[in-house]
Amino acid sequence: ELAELYDTLELPLVPVLVDIERAGVSIDGPALASQSEKIDQELNRLAASIYEQAGEEFNINSPKKLSEVLFDRMGMKTETIRRTTKTKAQSTSFEVLEELALAHELPRRVLEWRALMKLKGTYIDALPQLMHRHTRRVHTCFNQAVAATGRLSSSDPNLQNIPIRTEVGREIRRAFVAEPGNVLISADYSQIELRVL
Repeated sequence: ELAELYDTLELPLVPVLVDIERAGVSIDGPALASQSEKIDQELNRLAASIYEQAGEEFNINSPKKLSEVLFDRMGMKTETIRRTTKTKAQSTSFEVLEELALAHELPRRVLEWRALMKLKGTYIDALPQLMHRHTRRVHTCFNQAVAATGRLSSSDPNLQNIPIRTEVGREIRRAFVAEPGNVLISADYSQIELRVL
């Protein structure tokens, strides 16, 4: 019994979404480049702190090496020992590091380092590369029937997961700019629902 919803809401939305996808969104490339430099400095600072606490330099991005440093060299322990499938090394997953971070500074720094690396790779450095060569805009795809909640989702690139609670996330969001005479709006779906209720 969803034909009415499809006919009156979902189907008429398709051309609107197509127009939005085709229009794309402008991004401030120089602002992202500047942010990339700042993040590089912060990553270097965090790496130096990690190396100092570990007593050696190592590939922070290597789960195997990180496992050796945390568990073999520094003797850290977790409630449950989790091993990776491939190497059988003790896991350094987010959950494991979060548990260790409750008692140790080093895993806390590694979590900060990983979060910044992810933002840098996924958004700060990637978005300028995703600008269309002719329009100089980023063109995402909106998906009507992917999210279980019924909300729209965005892919290629995914623009809906840019964090807003951190300063870095807010800086990334500020890099999305409107053309002169236009504005960008941000609408939180759940808040719209609450206001309708």
